[in-house]
Amino acid sequence: MTPPLKAVTLTHVRYQKGDRLGHFLAWISLVPVFISLGGFVSHFLFRRELQGMFFALGLIFSQFINEVIKTSVQQARPATCALLEMCDSHGWPSSHCQYMFFFATYLTLLSLKGLTFWHVRDNPFLHLLTWSLALLTMYSRVYLGYHTVAQVLAGTVLGVSLGAVWFWVVNSVLHPYFPLIEESAFGRRLYVKDTSHISNVLKFEYDMARAERRNLMSNSKED
Repeated sequence: MTPPLKAVTLTHVRYQKGDRLGHFLAWISLVPVFISLGGFVSHFLFRRELQGMFFALGLIFSQFINEVIKTSVQQARPATCALLEMCDSHGWPSSHCQYMFFFATYLTLLSLKGLTFWHVRDNPFLHLLTWSLALLTMYSRVYLGYHTVAQVLAGTVLGVSLGAVWFWVVNSVLHPYFPLIEESAFGRRLYVKDTSHISNVLKFEYDMARAERRNLMSNSKED
């Protein structure tokens, strides 16, 4: 007997044909994928900041906790999920909501502390964007039929709680060890760094690039 087929669910989000709001919310549901693949992978390739790397590790740890809880509780998804042919996993708590609210909480705390890439303290636009995406993700999971209200609320509470706890762990417990990681064989080989002591990273890098270009031009003239 041929075993049943199973879809790769990374981007497998369904909505009712002709439902424009559903189409929009289906894309919103993919925001965690875009953040993970587009954001954190790009960050590691081009920035390699310890703050960003521990941010990503926290999200991975959060999703691991989510899977442990889902496996333990084994609460079914709503009946509407049967129409989507995507009910072969448990629903409580919502991993999408947990991811997005962890992300929004951690990024907000970074901004309040002035530790974002551009080091702008308490950026209102950043808060509006991240929390809007988180709330839309929560709404999308219920609207599209993948979760109940209780399941998305559980994911939301877990995401906020874990995001706040992990931020405290990274910036109160682990941060004093950042210089050691920078100077380790791992840090020096992969150019891992911490720029939290620089007031404005963008301006610092801009000034350093201009200074280096002037030095090269000056040396070439002397030659």
